[in-house]
Amino acid sequence: MQKNAPQSSTISYKTPGQFEETRFEKIHNVIVNSSEIGSKAVAREMADLILQKQKENVTCVLGLATGSSPIKVYSELIRLHKEEGLSFHNVITFNLDEYYPMEKENVESYHYFMHDHLFKHIDINPKNIHIPDGMVAPENLDQFCMEYDAAILAAGGLDFQLLGIGRTGHIGFNEPGSHANSGTRNITLAHITRVDAASSFLGINNVPRRAITMGIGTIKKAKRIVLLAWGENKASVVKETIEGEISSQVPATYLQEHSNTTFVLDNEAASQLTRIKTPWLVSSCAWTEALKSSAIVWLCERVNKPVLKLNDKDYNDFGMSGLLAEEGVAYDLNIKMFNTLQRTITGWPGGKPNADDSNRPERALPAKKRVLIFSPHPDDDVISMGGTFDRLVEQGHEVHVAYQTSGNIAVSDEEALRYAEVAVSIFPEANPDLKGVVQALQTKKIDRQTELLIRKIKGQIRRKESLGATRFFGLPDEQVHFLDMPFYETGTVKKNHLGEQDITIIRDLITTVKPHQIYAAGDLADPHGTHKVCLDAIFTAIERLKTESFMNDCWVWLYRGAWHEWEPQEIEMAVPMSEDQVLRKRKAIFYHQSQKDNVMFQGEDSREFWVRVEERTKKTADRFNDLGLAEYTAMEAFKRYYF
Repeated sequence: MQKNAPQSSTISYKTPGQFEETRFEKIHNVIVNSSEIGSKAVAREMADLILQKQKENVTCVLGLATGSSPIKVYSELIRLHKEEGLSFHNVITFNLDEYYPMEKENVESYHYFMHDHLFKHIDINPKNIHIPDGMVAPENLDQFCMEYDAAILAAGGLDFQLLGIGRTGHIGFNEPGSHANSGTRNITLAHITRVDAASSFLGINNVPRRAITMGIGTIKKAKRIVLLAWGENKASVVKETIEGEISSQVPATYLQEHSNTTFVLDNEAASQLTRIKTPWLVSSCAWTEALKSSAIVWLCERVNKPVLKLNDKDYNDFGMSGLLAEEGVAYDLNIKMFNTLQRTITGWPGGKPNADDSNRPERALPAKKRVLIFSPHPDDDVISMGGTFDRLVEQGHEVHVAYQTSGNIAVSDEEALRYAEVAVSIFPEANPDLKGVVQALQTKKIDRQTELLIRKIKGQIRRKESLGATRFFGLPDEQVHFLDMPFYETGTVKKNHLGEQDITIIRDLITTVKPHQIYAAGDLADPHGTHKVCLDAIFTAIERLKTESFMNDCWVWLYRGAWHEWEPQEIEMAVPMSEDQVLRKRKAIFYHQSQKDNVMFQGEDSREFWVRVEERTKKTADRFNDLGLAEYTAMEAFKRYYF
C-alpha cells in the first residue's frame, strides 16, 4: 500500500473510469491526506452553493447526514458562519434518518445531534429544519414517511445530499436488501449497524432496532451527492462500492447510477482501491522501495509461494514486468526482499548487547535502556504488546508504562456494583456514600454526585487490574503511571477535544523519564476514537520536545491493537514469541477481569480480546513463515515513527 495516495485539489465531479489508473472505478472519488482537509473542501462546496442560491434569490435545499463522518464538515460550516459571515437564512434541510422510537431530547437522537453539531450555532430558520420524527405514532408512520418525501419535492428537491457509509454499505439506514427506488420508510437495522452504534448507547441492548430513513430513490434524486468515508474500517466497503457491481446487498453501489456523485476519502479509506493498493495492475508506476515491498508480498500471497521461490514468470504474469526490468532477474530481487524481512525479526526488542546492530531493528547501545510504553486504555499494553513488554522487563531495561486514560466507562454498572457490594459487606460501617452507590446502582437512580463516585470506583477497578498485570511482569509500582488525561473524563462515550492539559501531561512524563524507546498505540481502528486522541497527544508532545538533547537518542515504535496488524512489508520490528510467552501474555490479559467476559465496547467481533489477539499474533507469524522465514508460535509487530 502506498504511504500517501495521489491527492486531488478539488472535489468537483469528474466522470469515473475514463483514465487508465481509474479504469476499475465506477464512482468518482477524491483522496485527501486527512479528514480535516476533506471536510473543509466539502464545507466549501456547500458554502459556495448556498451563496450561489442567495445570488439567485432562491432557497438552497440540503440533505444532511449524522454520525462521526460529517462532524468536521459541520464544524467548518459553523466557522464559515461565525468568521466569514456565511448566512443560512435561505437554507432548508432534510436529514437522512432517525432512530425509532427515539425522543428528540435523547442525547443519542439525531435531532439532538444536529442541533448540537450545527443548527444551534448558525442562523437557520427553525421552520426550515426537517428531521424524521422518532416519536410519530406507529399507526401514522407510513403517512409520515410519504409526507416527508412530499415535503422534499415541495421544497424543490435536494440540491445537495451529504452522506456517510456504513460497513454494510448502507447509506442513510438503507440496509442490505434495500430497493433502488425505495422512498422514506421505517426499517429494521442490521445487526452490524447496531454493533457499530453500541458504544454510543453503552451496549448493543440499548440500541434501537428500527429507524426511519430516506430511501435510495429519495437520495438518488438529489442534484449533487457527496459521500464521506474516513478510516481503514471503511476501506473494504469503499472498494466494493466503487469497483464492484451494483447490488442490493451493498446499497451504496446504487450511487453508480447517479451522474453527479463524488466520494471524498482519506488515505486509509482509499487504501483498498486497486489503483492505490496494487497500482501496477492499472498502469505503469514509479517503483519506490515501499511499493516494491508491498508488491512482492502481494505477489507471494497471490501465487502462494515464499519470496525465494518467485520467478520471472510470476512477476510478468501479474503486471510487474516493469519492476523486473528495473531490478534485473527475479533472484536478486527476491534475495533483497528476503533479507529486508528477515532483519526485522529480533528477540531483543530493546537491542541486543555486544552485538553488531547494523542489520538489527534496534540499537545495541545503551545496553540498558529507559523504555516508556504508552497505553491508551488500561489494558492495551498487555493486549497489543504483552510479549514484548515482558521481554523488555526480563532483559533488564528500565520499563515505565503510562496508562493514558482511566478507562472507567468501559466498566459495566454490574461490575461496579459487585465490587461495591463486597466492600460494604466486609465493612458494614463503610462510608455512607458507598452504601449510596450500591443503592443507586441497584435502583438505576443515579444523581450527579453519585455518578462521579461510581466513575471513581470504575477507574480504581481498572487501576488495580493494571497493577496486577504489571506486577506479574515484575514491574515496580513506581514505574507505573496513571495519567487520567482530562479529555476522556466526560463520563460518556463522547469525549472532549484534545486539550493543552492533556499534551502537557504527556510532555512532562516524557521529560521526566527521558526514554530511549517510546512505544505507542498506532492503531486508529479503535471503534470509539480514544486511540487517535491519545496518539495525537503523544505526537504533539514529541514535536514540542524534539529539540531537547535526550530526544536525539529516543526512537518511537508504534504497535497496533486487537483489531488489526501491520502488513508484513510495513513491519520494522517483529518480536517472536514462544508458547510459554504466549501463555504469560494471556495470563497478564486475564488480570483485566472487568474486560474479559462482559466487554462494554466489543465491536463486531464477539471473541474475547485475548482470543482475537492470540489469533492475530499467530497469523502474523504464519504470514512470515509463508513468505519463507522462520516458523514461530506468534509475533508482535512494530513500525517506527520518525520525527
